[in-house]
Amino acid sequence: MPSKPAPMKKSPAKKAVENAPEPAPEPRPAPPAEAPPAEAPAEEATSAVPAEETPTTGEAAPAAAPIAEDSPALPDADAPIEAAPAEAALIEEPQKAPTPPPPAVPSSAPLNVSVDDVNDSSLTIKWKTPETVGSSGLSGYTVEYRKDGNWIVANEELTLADRYCIRNLTAGNLLNVRVVAVNPGGRSEPGVLPEPVPIGDIGDKPKVRLPRSLRSRYVKKVGEQINLVVPFIGKPKPAVSWLKDGQPVDTKRVNIRNSDRDSILFIRSAQREDSGIYEMTVKVESFEDKAALAIQTVDLPGPPSSVKLVDAWGFNAALEWTPPKDNGNSDITGYTVQKADKKTGEWFTVLEHYHRLTATVSDLIMGNSYLFRVFSENQVGRSESSAVTKKVATIQKTGIVYKPPEYQEHDFSEAPKFTTPLIDRAATVGYTTKLLCSVRGCPKPKIEWLKNQMIIGNDPKFRQISNQGICSLEIRKPCSFDGGVYTCRAKNAQGEAVVSCKLEVKQVILPEADKEKGK
Repeated sequence: MPSKPAPMKKSPAKKAVENAPEPAPEPRPAPPAEAPPAEAPAEEATSAVPAEETPTTGEAAPAAAPIAEDSPALPDADAPIEAAPAEAALIEEPQKAPTPPPPAVPSSAPLNVSVDDVNDSSLTIKWKTPETVGSSGLSGYTVEYRKDGNWIVANEELTLADRYCIRNLTAGNLLNVRVVAVNPGGRSEPGVLPEPVPIGDIGDKPKVRLPRSLRSRYVKKVGEQINLVVPFIGKPKPAVSWLKDGQPVDTKRVNIRNSDRDSILFIRSAQREDSGIYEMTVKVESFEDKAALAIQTVDLPGPPSSVKLVDAWGFNAALEWTPPKDNGNSDITGYTVQKADKKTGEWFTVLEHYHRLTATVSDLIMGNSYLFRVFSENQVGRSESSAVTKKVATIQKTGIVYKPPEYQEHDFSEAPKFTTPLIDRAATVGYTTKLLCSVRGCPKPKIEWLKNQMIIGNDPKFRQISNQGICSLEIRKPCSFDGGVYTCRAKNAQGEAVVSCKLEVKQVILPEADKEKGK
């Protein structure tokens, strides 16, 4: 960037011109950021030149030329000085410095520091990541231990794992161990192992073998007996302890019996307050194992908090109720709705295992008044009491006049017609036989039987029966002369119909040997 011209002796006119404000420059891109600092060397160079050596004539014009390259020419010395435009007063604001990042803060302490393994010469511990690690993240963990004196750093370099093995230990020593999380903010509070760890071999690590039936929620009704057996392993004999919701169990209500292989939790009569999360812990020296099981004791629910009659119209009534305050420590599975006529007072169930909180009861009787009640249901059963409506639903009588329907008379007159004809038959001499057929017609037709076109009439050898359109002719002990063509004729005012069949009466022919025996 061109430097400023050196100061020189000037005439009063020229001084007035130079002191006048420069005209506004034409719009151009903002100068680069490094432009402002370059002015300082230029000023130093200006002050280094003596005033007597600067020319006082027009030779100064070439030196000032670079400054006026992009601006209008200066006014003449004798010309009147005009005020600069207002735009010349606009000066670019300097850029603000970036906000410094917040200072780094140490993380919280590592969680759940515990023993993972131990033998005669090493100790392995494990832990969980701290709840807060800071915005810059963790740099790693430092594991420290001590026997009697100062803390000793076990790992020279930070470890990012959540497990570390301390080696070259002496059997029989009792060590305290702690873990410190490190981040750019510094060291965290230490996560300390709860108890000192004896260095040496362990027979069998403790392990709780929770039965599959206890891995899900264990549900019992109030008043029933609870008897749970939880096996475990460990050598030497583990120490067993129980907690309920994080507190020691009440030995007045819960009996605990421990053996070398299992622990028994016994409650003679379960109550609602026995529900909760039970945690069993088995411990061998510095090793321990835990198992949690959930026990839920359930009871009959209470009745709905309230029930009201919303509306009654026609033969219907609309009800609405609210869930019970006491659900019996179990989810509500439904509701039972009943109605009672005020005349009789007897209750009848209209809805059962109903899941909604509103219902419409239909098919009520006109002129009667009804009360309604609602029971709650859960997995144990139905509530002992119910919520009853305060208002009575009265089904009003309406001015309905019964008008019997008008039916057009139908002519049922029909000429006789046989629906089942007679069938040709063969009979044996001396054995009674019967001829059958069926007929319909309106009015009821008159039935006549004919043999070989001759009316049989009231011959005692024949029995004629006609009932509900079934016509029969019974021939008692026919002989060979009773064979022939039999006809049934039906007649009424609309016409007549006939049907016929052929009857053959056969003689039984005995062999000669049978005839001789008959003699």
